[in-house]
Order: sequence, then C-alpha cells, then structure tokens
Amino acid sequence: MALSGNVKGALLQLAAMGIYATHDVVIKTLGETYPALQILFFASLLSFPLVSLILMSDPQPGTLRPSNPGWVILRTICAVISGMAGFYAFSNLPLTQVYAILFTTPLLITLLSIPLLGERVGIHRLAAVVVGLSGVMIVLRPGTQELQLGHLAAMCSACAGAIAAVIIRRLGRRERPMVLMMWPMLGNFMATGAALTISYEPMQLIHFGMTGIIASLGLIASFLVIIAYRAGEAAIVAPMQYSQILWATGYGWFLFGESLDMPTLIGASVIIGSGIYIVVREARGGVSTNRPVTSSRMRSETVTAPKSTIMQRMWPHRR
Repeated sequence: MALSGNVKGALLQLAAMGIYATHDVVIKTLGETYPALQILFFASLLSFPLVSLILMSDPQPGTLRPSNPGWVILRTICAVISGMAGFYAFSNLPLTQVYAILFTTPLLITLLSIPLLGERVGIHRLAAVVVGLSGVMIVLRPGTQELQLGHLAAMCSACAGAIAAVIIRRLGRRERPMVLMMWPMLGNFMATGAALTISYEPMQLIHFGMTGIIASLGLIASFLVIIAYRAGEAAIVAPMQYSQILWATGYGWFLFGESLDMPTLIGASVIIGSGIYIVVREARGGVSTNRPVTSSRMRSETVTAPKSTIMQRMWPHRR
C-alpha cells in the first residue's frame, strides 16, 4: 500500500533527525579529545568536495558577489557563530540539554520576524513564545546547577541560527543560493582555521576520518529534509524535528552515561509544546504573512549541515 504524502514526509523527516543526531554524537565523541573548533575546521574541509558538487548544479549564472552585501555579511556572521557555538555545546554538554536549548530556535524566529519581516504576531503566538522561553529556565535551573560555557554556547547557537533563518526569509529570491551557501562556508573556514593557531591537537587518522563522517551525515540529512518537505505538509513534517530529543536520550544513555533528569524533561516538553503550537498556528493560514517558522526548516546551520531551504532552491520541484 502506497504511503500518503504526509506519512512519507513525516517518516523522511524522522530519518533525517536520526541522522542529524548521529552527526551530533560523532561531534561529541571527538569533542572529548579535540577542541570543538578543530573538529569543525576539518569537517568543513572535508565538506568542500561534497558541497562543491551541490553548487555546480546551481543553474543561475553569476559571481559570488552578493546583491545585498549587508544582509549577506550579517547572515554569514550569524551562520558561523551558530555552527561554532553548536559544535562547542555538543562537545561539552549532555545531548538532551543541548537539544532542549536549540529547540528554542522557532520561538526566537517568531520574535525576530516582527522587526526583520514586519510580521504581525498575535497574542496566541506571543504567549507561546513566552511560555516556551520559560522552559529554558526550567532546563537551566539557575541556582540549582552550575551553568557552564556550553549552556551559553547553545543559546548563542539558537539565537544566531534564528537570525540567519529570518534573513533568508527577508532576502527571498533576491540573492542567489550559491552566494548564501558559499559565504558562510568561506567565513566558517577562515574563522576555524584561525582558531587552529590558538589550540590544536594532532589527530589520529581514524579521528580525521570521523570528521568526514560528520560532513557526509550533515549533507545526507539535509537532502532528506528537502524530500520530506516536498512530500508532506509543513505542519506535519516540521514537528518531527523534536524527535531528536529521543535520539539524544538513547545515545546519551548508551554511549556517554547521561541520564534525562526531570527538569530537562519538563523544560524540553514546554519548549517543544510551544514550538509545535506556533507551527500549527502558522500552517492554518490567516495568522502569518511570511510563515517564518514553518519555512525555516529550523535546524541550526553549519557548513556540514547547510540550510536545506537554500539547497531546495537549487532543485526546483518538478512534477
């Protein structure tokens, strides 16, 4: 029996989130031995051949000179910060805590869409944002646990990723996909390469190969996300990203001896519930002009996991 579009889209998105979670587990495994920015540098280096093949399929002629340099530079800075901070957070925090904090990205996108997109956010979505952000305080529980630099890094990754996603929505079709992909790649490569002059640990060959696995998994997952959104409705597909918390719980327990404590579970549930509510509200129509959350794909961007919304523009949907 053939699967319906929504079921197929949901299953593809679930598979993509499992691959993303595995991508993050490899980062965390290497992060026990090497600096996070070193891991990101070599993962970026090994991403270049794969991403170059993607860029070669861009049918639009032109150069890498942006038509909107200010917005492209700001997006590049945000994408680089999001990737670097995300790699650091995964290297230093329990997986479930990182995901819980990164799940605030849709909430932040909703807020940022007001000044950057002129979006009108009603009381329902605004209340969902407030409730969702309160979930972060439940996860962090300041005063009862020691807050680490990794917590700040995860929040920086979510904020920077949200800004980058909203900028893509603002630029629309006014900027070529190749420009939007290559500038963050080059910026990331330069920033992490410079970091190697500060901290570097010689890598074993097997560990160097694992950075290649990070690059491959990120791109594979991005492709699956594109196919998922083409197959099903955004309101059905988007919430599947929250399945990463299940992968994080399993991986964390089996591989790293981590346990899902009650405050993290409660806080993550609050954040996830708020995010799903916003996605459903946007998908209904009539409450959002730009649908910034359901159109953002919501995964924090790195050079190993480029924004699937940009990649999708290189392959127009053909029926």
